[in-house]
Amino acid sequence: MMLQACLNGARNVSLHQRLAADPAMIAQEAAAAVAAGAHSLHVHPKNPQGADTMEPHYVTQWLRAVRHACPDVPVGVTTGAWTSPDASSRVKIVEAWRDAPDFASVNWHEDGAEDVAGALHARGIGIEAGIWQADAARRWACSPLRAECLRVLIELQDIPAEAVEGEAKWLLELVREPAVQVPILLHGEERSTWVALKLAAQWGLDTRIGLEDTLLLPHGGRAEGNAELVAAARNLLAA
Repeated sequence: MMLQACLNGARNVSLHQRLAADPAMIAQEAAAAVAAGAHSLHVHPKNPQGADTMEPHYVTQWLRAVRHACPDVPVGVTTGAWTSPDASSRVKIVEAWRDAPDFASVNWHEDGAEDVAGALHARGIGIEAGIWQADAARRWACSPLRAECLRVLIELQDIPAEAVEGEAKWLLELVREPAVQVPILLHGEERSTWVALKLAAQWGLDTRIGLEDTLLLPHGGRAEGNAELVAAARNLLAA
């Protein structure tokens, strides 16, 4: 199983002491997460005001900081529509990246997802297909790019714990296709986080953990940072 650390996400930097608009601080978090057992890293580059951005200048800053702290560890970024609502603008930004990430997530329910994924593929950047809902799963299953994806992210939203398994099974059925063998990463957020991680372990799927998905440890206490979340996840996966 591959365990990815999702270091910050779109969370406001004021919500946790280990969230920051400073790439050097997040690079420290990245190194600590890798030392705790993370195999890859997902980060949201931010501008000095703390807003997510895809702008080449900031992506370069963040990638270089994280790669310096974690050499040889794959690093991915977001292409979420909230960074730039117009899909054609996101395509142009991808084409303008000076330093390319190893992979980037594309939320398949967003307008222009195919175009953004196509721009990533043209540059040799791995595509993480983010599937949040059934309609997105069906759209991805019909996509000519589906076999070109690095992996599929089944992203369970903040739903009650008792609803997680049913939702996960439903989405998995929609994206699994015998002719297209794409690795699947299952994860949740907030209330669904730890239930989804345990299901991923049971089903032999990749998964992820970090301050993007939750600020809380399995027992409900507040995590000190990404490393503590990764260590807790490693313990659950080993069990």
